[in-house]
Amino acid sequence: MSTIWQLLEEHRAKTAEVPILSLFQDEGRFDDFSAEQDELLLDFSKTSLDSTALDLLVQLTESVQLEEKIDALFRGDPINTTEGRAVLHTALRAQADTPILLDGKDVLLGVRDTLARMEQFAQDIHSGRITAADGGSFTDVINIGIGGSDLGPAMATLALAPYHTGPRCHFVSNVDGAHVHDTLQNLDPRRTLVIIASKTFTTIETMTNGNTALVWLREALGDKATEHLTAVSTALDKTTAFGIAPDRVFGFENWVGGRYSLWGPIGLPILLAIGSDSFRQFLQGAAAMDDHFRTAPMRVNLPVLMGLVGIWHNNICGYGSRAVLPYDQHLQRLPAYLQQLDMESNGKQVAQDGTPLPRASGPVVWGEPGTNGQHAFYQLLHQGTAVVPAEFLIAAEGHSPELAHHHQLLKANCLAQSEALMCGRSNAEATVVASERGFEGDERERMAAHLSFPGNRPSTTIAYPKLTPFVLGQIIALYEHRVFTEGAIWGLNSFDQWGVELGKELAVALLPMVDGAPSDGKDGSTSGLLDKLSQNTAKQT
Repeated sequence: MSTIWQLLEEHRAKTAEVPILSLFQDEGRFDDFSAEQDELLLDFSKTSLDSTALDLLVQLTESVQLEEKIDALFRGDPINTTEGRAVLHTALRAQADTPILLDGKDVLLGVRDTLARMEQFAQDIHSGRITAADGGSFTDVINIGIGGSDLGPAMATLALAPYHTGPRCHFVSNVDGAHVHDTLQNLDPRRTLVIIASKTFTTIETMTNGNTALVWLREALGDKATEHLTAVSTALDKTTAFGIAPDRVFGFENWVGGRYSLWGPIGLPILLAIGSDSFRQFLQGAAAMDDHFRTAPMRVNLPVLMGLVGIWHNNICGYGSRAVLPYDQHLQRLPAYLQQLDMESNGKQVAQDGTPLPRASGPVVWGEPGTNGQHAFYQLLHQGTAVVPAEFLIAAEGHSPELAHHHQLLKANCLAQSEALMCGRSNAEATVVASERGFEGDERERMAAHLSFPGNRPSTTIAYPKLTPFVLGQIIALYEHRVFTEGAIWGLNSFDQWGVELGKELAVALLPMVDGAPSDGKDGSTSGLLDKLSQNTAKQT
């Protein structure tokens, strides 16, 4: 494998000065450097990859036995090696009846039983069979969770806004009291259902917000407040103690990681918002991408290709960041969702065996929807000193036919940005522009430097017909499997998150000090900050 890495680096050194635009002298480049699955197109032709580089990257997948690792993922092998767990979120959306055995038991039986319970619950909320304490309908739902219990369902519920048929959904995650306060103050507790999503029912942020919501409900409903509660948790003893009836609790197994969990009970708010038919289509889209990932050859496999482009940019070109740029307002939370999916999964420094990784792992993932980002940070993308590969997403058709001219402008902007990143503007061209703007002599040359664009900046584009539930399922599963591909090549465990733990542990220990206990043993900065915050708090009281 080290030889392949060396060959990739040597090839990059030979071709680094070749402009991406010049690669299109090959008239078949677009067809050769794009791939499609059920009308979802991945175009990676605007990158510096050529056939030699792509062949070497495919060889890299063979050297790490990627196909075998994909099989192990779907088979339910304990590939989460630090926790001894299988990774079977794909079972939550499986469409075939082929058993998925874990410890000799078919996990599909439990998955489908839980899905049926969720669907019945949603249908009963929609039909009015399940009512609020006063017999009226629930008009609003608050989902209280954090991390994977918030980012996924919040992102998908917003993404599928055109398909909403149920109550309005709101999401509370931050332990900052402003989040729950600002959400509750605009809602009527008599019309609101509260979902508390925490596998262990001990997550401190979630339970703090959950208790605040319970107080809010009790002020309006008294002893009937618990009739407005639902939980997504496996801790039935704790949910019962909280006052939630067992038939209002939806659990899931430890082989579903938080950031991969929106396909099951964590997705309850999505189901409540869009109904069973659309939710099923959402699962079908993801399952179609699963089948593609399992069966398509590496050279035309969308998640694998996205992973290989990521490896090329991160490890071979040295680009340590990537921007996710959905030209779809409904996908405005996708960059935040992918930050967790990617950075929590692959933000690791050791391999599966605990040895240090020999090369960079997960890059920084960030972004905003277009065209907003164009007026914020695209300046850096086009003319900054750092090269940031861009990942564009665009639909052929929007959801507002009466505003089709808006969508045409949106598409033009998306395509123009990827073109501009690649083509740039030479100094000679910029000099002409400066002349047209009335600059002459030395001033013209000075302005030309400001008006030129280096270009040769890579991007990929994911294009799809329309953002339907099926397509959203495809997109999310595509990114999940891209993360898996990159993690497999780096040799790390993409399914644990020990880096989340230390700060949480220290926060528990610090809380008494924030409340005024001595800060003995803390470093000078932490002690100084505690003192300063305490002084400022005293001034406000």
